[in-house]
Amino acid sequence: MSPFRRHRAVAALALAAALVAACGSPGQGSGSASGTQDSVDAALKAGGTITYWSWTPSAKAQVAAFEKEYPNVKVNLVNAGTGNDQYTKLQNAIKAGSGGPDVAQIEYQALPQFALPGSLVDLNQYGFGAFQKDYTASTWTSVSVGSGLFGLPQDSGPMALFYNKEDFDKYGIAVPKTWDEYLDAAKKLHAADPTKFITSDTGDPGFTTSMIWQAGGHPFSTDGRNVKISLDDPGARKWTAVWNQLVQGKLLSTVKGWSDDWYRALGDGTIATLVTGAWMPGVFKASVAAGSGKWAVAPMPTYDGQPATAENGGSTESVLKQSANPALAAAFVRWLNHGNGVKSFLASGGFPATTADLATPSFVDAADPYFGGQQVNQVLTEAAKNVVKGWSYLPYQLYANTVYTDSVGKAYLNGTDLDAGLKAWQSALVDYGNQQGFTVTAG
Repeated sequence: MSPFRRHRAVAALALAAALVAACGSPGQGSGSASGTQDSVDAALKAGGTITYWSWTPSAKAQVAAFEKEYPNVKVNLVNAGTGNDQYTKLQNAIKAGSGGPDVAQIEYQALPQFALPGSLVDLNQYGFGAFQKDYTASTWTSVSVGSGLFGLPQDSGPMALFYNKEDFDKYGIAVPKTWDEYLDAAKKLHAADPTKFITSDTGDPGFTTSMIWQAGGHPFSTDGRNVKISLDDPGARKWTAVWNQLVQGKLLSTVKGWSDDWYRALGDGTIATLVTGAWMPGVFKASVAAGSGKWAVAPMPTYDGQPATAENGGSTESVLKQSANPALAAAFVRWLNHGNGVKSFLASGGFPATTADLATPSFVDAADPYFGGQQVNQVLTEAAKNVVKGWSYLPYQLYANTVYTDSVGKAYLNGTDLDAGLKAWQSALVDYGNQQGFTVTAG
């Protein structure tokens, strides 16, 4: 799911602390890639009852479709909260040893914090590793922790440039292909109308990490308990070299993202672009009616003009170790993200992680009335092919996000150097990781 559904909460503290209790090498434990799907098929035939925690708008329709296809299976759907609100309850259930669901929606960024302590079932034991070819490389990497497979990708968020074509045409601004051109567009727009800004960004950890990802950065690496953090690597500095000019030049709107004022600003053209994930069209249609016909989509600007993007947002479904019927739970996950459940997800506006759907002409070539009839999925599916490889999150990424405002967030607030903010964030993350039993180094 999209990052606007994330909440910063103290839940991340408990989640990160729980890692150490059972953290060995990533992916150790429950199975191997040589498993078969026989037990999953048998469980589906036998039927039973499972509980599914999810906040995705598609869940109700998906559960209804699944139960219609498999009437001997009952799925109890529970919305236990969004993002960290659910994770708090999930972690409490894991700690108690009971009370959790059989299947839980988990964002890619959060997955390591549940997988590493051994709280999730490794789906390799059911032969799901054979599905790798059916998903984009970036989303498959996101559900793989070490040698383990802890979900099947639900959706993806390859980033693109959403821009207000009405604003760009009015002020004679060319659609930027590079970040230097984006800077020029920001200056030209704000000079022409000081009430307008190229984008809104008050500091968001998910956006920051995605931008470093696109720039070729690899700030986080994990090998068992050994963690390395390099938030001043070449990719990070490439991003800050551009973004510092926007922050310090006061060229960014200070309207807080996902607020009512933010939606209004998107509708009236006060905010002229968004660099975000491919799930954004659904948000525009649901929440920015005034922008209909004004917006268009283009490839994400790059540093050298060569195609490159990153993921922003996305979730999987995972089977909990405490499930009384993990094979049936795994069958449900397979149906959701590798079977007919994908159709229900797409019908509700989801952006797929499955390569077949990303290549289907009816999806790729669909003209979108909101975007003036533009075939926006042509841009977005191409972006999915150009996600920079090799990214990984911290094993305590949720905690990292909660303390972001104390470091990088202050740079945004005060209009100061983002590099200094990243350095402070890195220091806090190194200290915290070492306190929790990891061996964390900076460099």
